[in-house]
Amino acid sequence: MGGQTGLQLRSIIKGSGELELSLQETDFGAPGPDEVLIRVEASPLNPSDLGLLLGPADLSTLKSAGGVTSAKVPPQFMRAMAARVDQSMPVGNEGAGTVVAAGSDPAAQALLGKRVAVLGGAMYAQYRMAKAGDVLVLPADATAADGASCFVNPLTALGMVETMRAEGHTALVHTAAASNLGQMLVKICLKDGVDLVNIVRSASQAKTLKDIGAKHVLDSTSPTFMDELVAALEATGATLAFDAIGGGKLAGQILTAMEIAATRRAGGAYSRYGSTTYKQVYIYGGLDTGPTELNRAFGMSWGLGGWLLTYFLMKAGPEKGQALRQRVADELKTTFASHYTAEISLAEALNPETIAAYNAKHTGTKYLINPNKGL
Repeated sequence: MGGQTGLQLRSIIKGSGELELSLQETDFGAPGPDEVLIRVEASPLNPSDLGLLLGPADLSTLKSAGGVTSAKVPPQFMRAMAARVDQSMPVGNEGAGTVVAAGSDPAAQALLGKRVAVLGGAMYAQYRMAKAGDVLVLPADATAADGASCFVNPLTALGMVETMRAEGHTALVHTAAASNLGQMLVKICLKDGVDLVNIVRSASQAKTLKDIGAKHVLDSTSPTFMDELVAALEATGATLAFDAIGGGKLAGQILTAMEIAATRRAGGAYSRYGSTTYKQVYIYGGLDTGPTELNRAFGMSWGLGGWLLTYFLMKAGPEKGQALRQRVADELKTTFASHYTAEISLAEALNPETIAAYNAKHTGTKYLINPNKGL
């Protein structure tokens, strides 16, 4: 039996080597006993969303015709896309909206008319079906825009601090630190008494973080950056870093500076194997998609790996995950407040000029899709 219908944004990479984006009329069904139907009113464009939405397409080839936006996928990337070729895929990790229909279970019925947030994919759509137990009820004074980004960035920032504690570190380093996520991490660390070294790429980004209370803020374009980094690491004892950039020299520079700081803190004794202090950098983003360059000037006690929110939550378990979600709800309009550059409709999300703007990934720039805007 059919239920509510509406538009859903879909992305497909064809075997012919073309990315196609379109809006498709979709039957979202009727809620089962333990389900709710959400009218989606806000969903952010996160970097993880862009990876699925646009894939490795060459955006200089973007064109729009007949309601379909397309771009060429360079042949060298098609092999990596084999698992998704010719599959039309919904997009959008998280979002918020109003429950407009609910199943017969009391827990589902209790959500009717409530504004809720959900993490589960397929959020770039007018409606989204979800299990009643999977949604987060927003505070009464919160808008859908307030709650749209209450999963990915907040839980990532909290997950970084939890990882620090679980792995025995006492302070953190964060790169591309003026982002929405970075600003949340500053607020968390201030509230929790955790020393944080923030690495940014401009004086204006440094000012943004200092204005919200960040103590250690370093500009990687400064000619004295490495000296400043070593000094900040000596002062904080940070031996764990989360790197949103990925490619280039920065991860290696952080490990080198950690080694110098650790040696100085230990009194400067020389060992051909380096200090015994373990140093870890986790890459969690890819603002630079080039190779990660390491000059191996940091001894033999170090690690470089990947970090993903999904894997962290799986390891943390449901009880810890629920506690973190509750903290986000409690501090939604303070610690975890998000700010957006623009709110766009589903149709606007397919406009080539708008795609170029939201895919630029400028620090501090964030777009929000309202699937019901203008409809």
